[in-house]
Amino acid sequence: MDAVNKMFDLSGRVAIVTGGAGLLGREFSKTLAQAGASVVVADIDERKSRGVAQELQGMDLGALSVPVDVRDPTSVAAMLARTLREWGRVDILVNSAALDPKFEPGSRGEFANAFEDFPLEAWNRALEVNLTGLLLCSQAVSRAMLENGRGVMINLCSTYGLVGPDQRIYQGEGQPSQFKPVYYSVTKAGVLGLTRYLAAYYAGKNLRVNALTPGGIWQNQDPMFVKEYSARTILGRMARGDEMNAALLFLASDASSYMTGANLVVDGGWTAW
Repeated sequence: MDAVNKMFDLSGRVAIVTGGAGLLGREFSKTLAQAGASVVVADIDERKSRGVAQELQGMDLGALSVPVDVRDPTSVAAMLARTLREWGRVDILVNSAALDPKFEPGSRGEFANAFEDFPLEAWNRALEVNLTGLLLCSQAVSRAMLENGRGVMINLCSTYGLVGPDQRIYQGEGQPSQFKPVYYSVTKAGVLGLTRYLAAYYAGKNLRVNALTPGGIWQNQDPMFVKEYSARTILGRMARGDEMNAALLFLASDASSYMTGANLVVDGGWTAW
């Protein structure tokens, strides 16, 4: 194996992907498995996570489906225990589980709340999943990584953790006003803060923590939304679902061995202007 391929090789490593049955989680699970890792597809939707794991197993790749509610410490502990029973170690944690409302047909109800009227229940639920869930998973898995003497954590952020949402692209002509919910920007900004905190906290422990910030992924959204979103990017389009995979593999592998506390932005130029 040449030196370049070796840097990206994950053979013998074990990765947990929370939200592993989601839009990006499925891609990440497949990418890590194809790079040689044994992958735990962890998701609150057990049926979907089992489907992803079975797909990977059908490709003769190492995969295990584990149900997890990242808000629940007991559930997170059970996820880690199952991983350790199966493979004895954890080398990579991808914190991909999050509430992320997509502007798709049938989703308008999620965007109907103006900031002034935003329900506290929805705010609290998002904090539990997007921030507390990331905290609980990182706490649990970091112990196993420290025992192993190495580890990599990758936290999924968003362009809306860096800049405010352009609410104009969510307004449909002749439709009631709609808004990207306030919790999304706030929790994703928190992801960056926690990433930097953990990177600094684990200084000298051979445990690296970085963030990956994707731009908008095309997923059959309303055509007018796609047009408006695309016009805001330098590349003039939304991302394909597989266009975050190489960045994820870079952060998970030894290719990024001199990176920690960083944020890798893959957004088609959205935040460059």
